[in-house]
Formats: sequence, C-alpha cells, structure tokens
Amino acid sequence: MSIKKDLYLVYGAHPILELLKAKKRKLYCLYTTREEPKLLSKIQPLMHPSCIVHHVSKEELTRRAGSDDHQGLVGYATAPLEIRKKPFSPETHPLLVMLDGIHDARNIGAIIRSAYCTGVDGIIITQKNSGPLNAAALKASAGLAEHAVLYETPTALTAINELKQAGYSIYLAALGGKSVNEITFQAPAVIVVGNEGYGISPEILKSGTRVMLPQRTKDISYNASVAAGILLFIAAQQCGKLS
Repeated sequence: MSIKKDLYLVYGAHPILELLKAKKRKLYCLYTTREEPKLLSKIQPLMHPSCIVHHVSKEELTRRAGSDDHQGLVGYATAPLEIRKKPFSPETHPLLVMLDGIHDARNIGAIIRSAYCTGVDGIIITQKNSGPLNAAALKASAGLAEHAVLYETPTALTAINELKQAGYSIYLAALGGKSVNEITFQAPAVIVVGNEGYGISPEILKSGTRVMLPQRTKDISYNASVAAGILLFIAAQQCGKLS
C-alpha cells in the first residue's frame, strides 16, 4: 500500500495519541496489527471517522517506521509539525531553550520533552547544522512535540542576535563555565544546548553566561539531553515556572 507524498510519518502510541489531543494536524490513516495493541483503545475514540485503519504485519510496520520501536502503531498526518514563523518575545515567552547543532533525533525529542515538562515557553531550532524534527524525534519526545511551541531560525548566530536585541539573558551550557550552583537564572532567559560532540558553536560561545553542571571528573560529560533536562528544571524553578 503506497502513501501519498504529502503525508508525514508518525509512529508509537504516545506520539499518535498526543497528535490527536493537540488537534493541530490531522491523522490521515493508521497502520496496526490484527492483534491490536492495548493503547489503541485510547487512540480510537479521538480518531476522526474518515481516518482509515489498515491491519498489517509487524514487519510491515517496522519497514514503514524505519524502526522497530513503533509499539504496533504507525500513522500518517496530513501536515508537518507546526513551526511558528515569528521570533519569540520576552513578554509572551520569557523562558526559552535553543538547540544549537543537536543532530541525534533522540536527543532532540528528549530535550523537547524536558522543555515541555518544565514549562519552558518556547523551543528554538536551527535550519543549519541540526538534525530533523522527524518521526524518531517525535517518538523520543513521547509525542509532547505536538504541544510544544517551536521556532526555526536559519543559524544559531541569527537567533542569538534576535534574542539579545529582544532583551533575553543568554545562558550557554558549556564546560569551563560557572557552576549552575552559582547561577541565578534571570528571565527573560534562553538556555542554549550545543552539539553532542563539540558543544556550542564558536561564533556564539561568548554571547552570554557559560553555565556547567558539576561532575566527578573533567574528562567526562553529560549526555546533551540529560544536561538540558537538569538545566531546564533549575532554570524553570528559579523563574517561577514550577510550583
């Protein structure tokens, strides 16, 4: 069974469920096994009657998803993930996170998940030198990317210039910075998380306050999404986003 070119892949129970809850885009069709997954009972009541359900083998689901992490559910949406076109403003979006050169879809999704859970107001992604917001990223976000407020900028430097002009305080997650224990995050603020290997882009490394997490030795480092989750929790708490 072929799929129209203007449809967008989404797989896994929570990504499909959150897509339906968010109501920002529509589920066109759903592929599952004849022995239906238990979580399908939560999805079906939210599906539009026009959504077609196909029963196929697990192997077919894996082929369509490009992964065996589909939980027996593969769907196609009628539109891509919603991305805003206007930059954020401090008045409406006082706490942001920016992904600078994050390539791994699982890290992208995990950071989006942490941002949503901690009450971050917006997420900035870059067109240049970043991984795609694909189905794997949506799966890693547990579907919460469907609810997140996302903004795409051409480059990290473009975003930093926009943010500084708007009045945001810039905090860069980088080794050699001040310990997070010595920092008080001041809103409006943006937390910048750099690439998994080389960190934050050199052209923006001096654009704000460097912040690092304490660790046992200097020759190790946290995973990018783990570091982001810890920093976002602390920043959100200090900025009054969490009770």
